[in-house]
Amino acid sequence: MLEIQKAAKEVSQIIGEEKVSTEKFHMMAYSRDWSPRDAKEAKLPDVVVVPSTTEEVAEVVKIAYKYKIPVIPFAGGTGMGGGVSPVKGGITIDTKGLNKILEIDRENLTVTTQVGITILQLNQELEKHGLWWPHDPESKPASTVGAAISCDNDSTFGIKYGKLGDYLLNTVLVTGTGEILRLGHRKALCTSSGYKLHWLLIGAEGTLGVVTEATLKVFPKPQTRAIEAMVFKSIKKAINALQKLLKAGLSVESAHINCKRRLGFYTHAYREKYGKEPDIPDWAEALLFVSFNGDEEVVKFTHQYASKILEESGGQKVKEREIIDGWWTSKHTLKFEPFKQKWPDSQRKKKFGAADLGIPIGRIEEAYQKFLKIAEKNQIEILGMCVYNERPNRVSPSISFAVFVDDTNPEEVKRFYKYVEEMSKMAIDLEGTMSSYIGDGDRLGGFNEYEHGEALKYMRKVKEVFDPENIMNPGKKFESCWITPEK
Repeated sequence: MLEIQKAAKEVSQIIGEEKVSTEKFHMMAYSRDWSPRDAKEAKLPDVVVVPSTTEEVAEVVKIAYKYKIPVIPFAGGTGMGGGVSPVKGGITIDTKGLNKILEIDRENLTVTTQVGITILQLNQELEKHGLWWPHDPESKPASTVGAAISCDNDSTFGIKYGKLGDYLLNTVLVTGTGEILRLGHRKALCTSSGYKLHWLLIGAEGTLGVVTEATLKVFPKPQTRAIEAMVFKSIKKAINALQKLLKAGLSVESAHINCKRRLGFYTHAYREKYGKEPDIPDWAEALLFVSFNGDEEVVKFTHQYASKILEESGGQKVKEREIIDGWWTSKHTLKFEPFKQKWPDSQRKKKFGAADLGIPIGRIEEAYQKFLKIAEKNQIEILGMCVYNERPNRVSPSISFAVFVDDTNPEEVKRFYKYVEEMSKMAIDLEGTMSSYIGDGDRLGGFNEYEHGEALKYMRKVKEVFDPENIMNPGKKFESCWITPEK
């Protein structure tokens, strides 16, 4: 504790006392994210700092490096993998003080910004210039640019615009020794020069350093969009129908495939409002939501032609427009009626949890059946499956196998992480990946050698280059506080 006290005093002297807190009541807000955790337990940081410049971040890390104190970058706290939990104590750096847009380059279609700005705030500023950053998670009112980079989370519009690797042009990083580096190729979209070190930061979860600035590709804001939803007799039929849309040359803006159970998540508001079930056929086992954007004439044609293809592929339109609009609200506009949507209503009882797997498209139906069995085996209440698509112009599954978890029941929380472990290993057996949008956090490190094999040793060596004393977000990626490694 003496080192922590010394470090806190030195940080206060350099960046100002008003940017440093050691009060325990203040620490609670930085103890966890949205991952299911025992409601009665909390891991607290020892110090919270809120720097406003890259140079201040560097000074904080230099002091932490000197005293060998952990450093945990914290953004919106909306992650679901425990990535910001200070499992070993230390200094939490609240990056929301780094919230300035540094440049909007309309001619080159880029924005350079500090990474503590929320995605919603960034797009509100870009809109003034007729621009848009299409990375659009449901957590955008709180999720920041830095969190998007560090977690490599999903977006509503990935099937047209991609993920962070398709946007990130360069970054500024404060390493684990306090050195300031610029990584990347400035505003150029393509390069074959050197190693693409800035891409190492995508999904690194703060284990290589603190990202403080980023230059991102942006787009002219689309004129209009159309949204459609159709039910299918199977998940496979919905996937095949989506493939036909892309094969036809249509530009699909978003595409999400939900299992029958997950459909109930989006029809909750309808039932609340009308006191009855919507008119969904009993045979419907999958629901495909799609949207299209662009000029009005193009969108009108695309919508009509897509509807024709989907119906010829066995799809039947959802009759209740309110269900479609409710889904779009939950995914994009976020203009909810208070306590009428399933998300806030359900969270008063049990917490949302998920195994986030990447599964090859030909084995998704198989994975779904295994999901039902693994959840039942671990006595976890099933919410349902949603297939996001996150690579441009292709069916590219990033799948949420979602469940409810009672975080007031420690045994149920443990069963949830056992469920995550079994689901993750199932994904590897099906030639997929353990995580597609949540990240390793503090949940996969006890067994992710099952996916990476000997390469995990090289990942540790990469971390050592950037963070020789292992102070940057320790306890993440390479170990787990939930799983005991097999001997």
